[in-house]
Amino acid sequence: MTKSRQSDRMPDLDALEEIVGRFEAARSADPGLADAELGDLIRLVPGKRAVIRGRIGGRACVWRMFMDPLDDVSSREWEELQRIWPEMQGKRFRVVEPLRHNAEHRLLAIEEVEGTPLLELVRASPEAVRADLVTPAADWLRRYTESTESWVPAKPVGWLKRAERASATQPFARLHKLETQLIVQMTRLAERIEGLEWRVAISHGDFHPNNLIVEGQRMTGIDTGGSGRMPIYKDIARFAMHMGRRGVIPSGRRMLGVDGALLDAFTDAFAMTEAERRCILPFMLGVDALLRVETRALSKSRIRRAGEMYEALIEDMSRL
Repeated sequence: MTKSRQSDRMPDLDALEEIVGRFEAARSADPGLADAELGDLIRLVPGKRAVIRGRIGGRACVWRMFMDPLDDVSSREWEELQRIWPEMQGKRFRVVEPLRHNAEHRLLAIEEVEGTPLLELVRASPEAVRADLVTPAADWLRRYTESTESWVPAKPVGWLKRAERASATQPFARLHKLETQLIVQMTRLAERIEGLEWRVAISHGDFHPNNLIVEGQRMTGIDTGGSGRMPIYKDIARFAMHMGRRGVIPSGRRMLGVDGALLDAFTDAFAMTEAERRCILPFMLGVDALLRVETRALSKSRIRRAGEMYEALIEDMSRL
């Protein structure tokens, strides 16, 4: 196994030895892995997971190896891929095909797909086409959630408390001041949401642009290990905020701190009601903004862009 240029950093030899040792142990114990091979290391998050190219059954694959023995994420991801794969294997919108799972060694094989992560593609493309590249993500998510959607009594207070706890750890004084103003607006919206119903579904769980791989007109979703039943607006907010806090506004029109054309696309794809569009979705944008706490390791430009996103979100939210 060799290190890929896509790795986050140069892994140490102990980490590589652990990966190879666990892979060989799984292959020895599982006849279905007899012809399995390891290739380049794509990504390593020490103590959590490794992502490695390889082969199984004569097919190119990506191995996802999970390190934490107390976290059964490999089984959850396998079960969710088994559930959603029959529904999403179309020519336009799809998920990766699940190929093999060894629960004992927390090892998962999925197909390797050709293409470019969506955010990378947007940044590398001319400004005139960026919005057209990103807005189909709304239809991808609707296809994912549609079969499990239902309406239930809204519970915004629990989400608001989670967001407040996360905000308390914000290390940058200017951002924390803005977050305090944001919480005031979110509290106001939460009061309006109480007593309403909102939509829940089995959602992706970590729906950001680089978890969609684009090849021509085809979008393939990856990394479904965080999937679960939740308000549909959480994944929408995650996607839009991932770009907004990085200053990526493909249409050039900012709304609620993020790309306005993208919010319109999600609103249309999910046929949102007035309450969803004007109360619930803005509230969840605030939730996701606060849950993703900036760290000291981020660049000054990232912190500046996050501040600009907060200011725009607060201004628009105050007018709702």
